[in-house]
Amino acid sequence: MGEWHTIPALVRWSAARYASQEAVVEGRTRITYAELGARIERAAAACLASGVVPGDRVAVWAPNSLDWIVAALGAVSAGGVLVPLNTRFKGGEAVEVLRGSRARLLFVTGPFLGTSYVAALRRAAGSGTGPCPLPGVPSLREVVVLSGEAPPEFRTWRQFLAAGEGIGSAEVAARSASLSGDSVSDIVFTSGTTGRPKGAVITHGQTLRAYETWADLAGLRSADRYLIINPFFHTFGYKAGVLACLMRGATMIPQPVFDVDTTLAHMTAERVSVLPGPPTLHQTLLDHPARAAHDLSALRLVVTGAAMIPLRLVERLRTELGVGTVLTAYGLSEATGMVTMCRRGDEPSVIAATSGRAIPGVEVRVVSPAGAAVPAGSPGEIWVRGFNVMRGYDADGPATAAAITPEGWLRTGDIGVLDEAGNLRVTDRLKDMFTVGGFNAYPAEIERLLSTHPEVADAAVVGIPHPRLGEVPKAYVVRHPTSHLTATALITWSRRT
Repeated sequence: MGEWHTIPALVRWSAARYASQEAVVEGRTRITYAELGARIERAAAACLASGVVPGDRVAVWAPNSLDWIVAALGAVSAGGVLVPLNTRFKGGEAVEVLRGSRARLLFVTGPFLGTSYVAALRRAAGSGTGPCPLPGVPSLREVVVLSGEAPPEFRTWRQFLAAGEGIGSAEVAARSASLSGDSVSDIVFTSGTTGRPKGAVITHGQTLRAYETWADLAGLRSADRYLIINPFFHTFGYKAGVLACLMRGATMIPQPVFDVDTTLAHMTAERVSVLPGPPTLHQTLLDHPARAAHDLSALRLVVTGAAMIPLRLVERLRTELGVGTVLTAYGLSEATGMVTMCRRGDEPSVIAATSGRAIPGVEVRVVSPAGAAVPAGSPGEIWVRGFNVMRGYDADGPATAAAITPEGWLRTGDIGVLDEAGNLRVTDRLKDMFTVGGFNAYPAEIERLLSTHPEVADAAVVGIPHPRLGEVPKAYVVRHPTSHLTATALITWSRRT
């Protein structure tokens, strides 16, 4: 591993090593690594002033942005355990994770894409007792609104930072130094076949080892300009994005949501050289009628996954865009997001048909229902063992025992095939899960939401093929006998709920 064993040490190291290099570009804002380090230190000081102690859970519910980076890394530098919240959550889902994680501090965005996250939280949290800003979430002691105004019981980002001005650099450094590679860095909540969220507990050491490997295998460079569209609430955006850039001194260009015109504009104006994302993202770029009007010649590295990759897509990226390196990978939250990855120089057929080989320090086996290894070329459940396997599900011993064998093998629930060279081809998902444009969707979660409608008696959700997104959900709904609910009305209600 590099000259750092914790994420705060990486932040300080990158601020010194790449001090004058451009770290983040967001609109008209451009800051260097030295400036980014100073902002993160200020946020860490504010976390200390807020009472955050090592091990406290700090949640962030916001889209990709400079403020997300500063708030999250500031919290981690203060010893907090990062709990990133999916920006696609409804208010009730966010509150469920806040309660389950026992979050002490929450950073939340202001209005975004026409949705007030603050209002959604207040509606979903309900009533309760105690001094907390959201009475229905008793562990929560402070809510900070990252952009815009805040209600009286919350604080604005500016107010929060101002409260930490009395905390000096030495105190922040001492707190950061108290952490070790075995300290928990984040808890990423994922859903299983029950649709109930479970938090995968990951340490600093696991994260840094996995994503230094990612940066090495991808060939990330300090001169790279990395457009991060993958969401920060996901390991692909936060760890293979933000943390990998810190390791190599690459420039981060966060984009809150995928919009093909915005992406093309960023790629041209900022000379983007690195663009990871699901296959649908790259397919949409290639097929855009205005693509030829944009200079995309700086793009040299694409890393994708989360779905089967058409060989034609790999070929088009190389021939039409001149991308020198196209790689695929496989991972899951319970394995620090990294299990296998293709290598530079692999044949296009290997990159398209497989997710590559196990990364160093990790074993992959494919087993029968009885847990016995199956021959190469035969399908079975993918099991993983190594440094990357989570410490367990947060406060859920039974789920941990069900997921990890006594010998340390993580049962992924995914179905795959290993070839003779050790390349893994993922052939199926978890029993009930499907993938929508690179995002995991769980029928149980959607069914649970639909069942809260007063006119819905029952609901079942399945994934159906879609030409661009891979799969999309289709719901079969049973109305109450006296109901006249229409599909249009239910869709409108679902979007609003």
